[in-house]
Amino acid sequence: MRTPSRPRRRLGALLTTLALVAATALTACGGEAADARGDDAPLRIGYQRFGGLSLVKARGDAKNVTWSLFESGPALTEALKAGSIDIGQTGEAPPVFAAAGKIPFSVVGTSQPIPQGEAVLVKAGSRYRSFADLRGRTVALNKGSNVHWLLVKLLEANKMTLADINVKYLKPAEGRPAFDNGQVDAWIIWDPYFALAERPDVRVLADATGLAGNREYVLAAPEAVKNRTDDVRAFLDTYRRTTDWGIAHPTERAAVLAPELKIPLDVTTRALARSAKPLAPVTPEIGAELQAIADSFVDLKLVPGPVDIAGRVDGRFNEAFR
Repeated sequence: MRTPSRPRRRLGALLTTLALVAATALTACGGEAADARGDDAPLRIGYQRFGGLSLVKARGDAKNVTWSLFESGPALTEALKAGSIDIGQTGEAPPVFAAAGKIPFSVVGTSQPIPQGEAVLVKAGSRYRSFADLRGRTVALNKGSNVHWLLVKLLEANKMTLADINVKYLKPAEGRPAFDNGQVDAWIIWDPYFALAERPDVRVLADATGLAGNREYVLAAPEAVKNRTDDVRAFLDTYRRTTDWGIAHPTERAAVLAPELKIPLDVTTRALARSAKPLAPVTPEIGAELQAIADSFVDLKLVPGPVDIAGRVDGRFNEAFR
């Protein structure tokens, strides 16, 4: 049996560590949720590896906040359920799954579309030339994440159903080794895991262009929205200003984020070039877009319905994103 290369071993260890950090963050913050929290208590921010919130953290732009790292959107929404974070950022599917699970939250912000930031990866030497070629094959993805919606749209575009492929639900830390070792035929993944997996023997079969918006969504706990409105507004204003700075200064942005993410500078730069987009206010159109996603998941019996996600869109902080 061939011994994995040193970079691959390092990446596997890094992904495993991130999963442990996410679990630890959720457990550690859970105790805090039970404590009485005054108006001057830090806002508790849940962030994922990459995304605009990572830049806010790396630059130290936000004051009186604490940070918890999560491997994926579904893990972050579980922290909202536990009452251990006040604000968090996810892709488009996690809010739908969270709403179906009766987790309380409001959608208070979004981003411009980021379709190039998620993709279907296959081995370069494989015979697959389109997603339709994966009929009967095994496809890995993280359940309830943004890539779950991309899978739905890929199936629809290719006149396929879930019965036409073997779906294997794996977290990023599990999906990468399964893909590398040939245990799955394709891996649907988002940045920066996408960028980390790019190498000469890996090929992008498709991304979300023309299929899914892959927007970023900002979620807030009801208690924070109601009782700490000014603090939330101030944080979101900082979030937007930091995001705008990063877009205007791509070289500096990558240099700041690479050590924070523990990712090589060239990988960080490549991922940011396609995945860092401006934040945007939530509008009725955004609510309708999310509702269409929710309705599709309900129709496919991937979540129990009905799900009213449009009703969770809260535009009271829109000025922070203009």
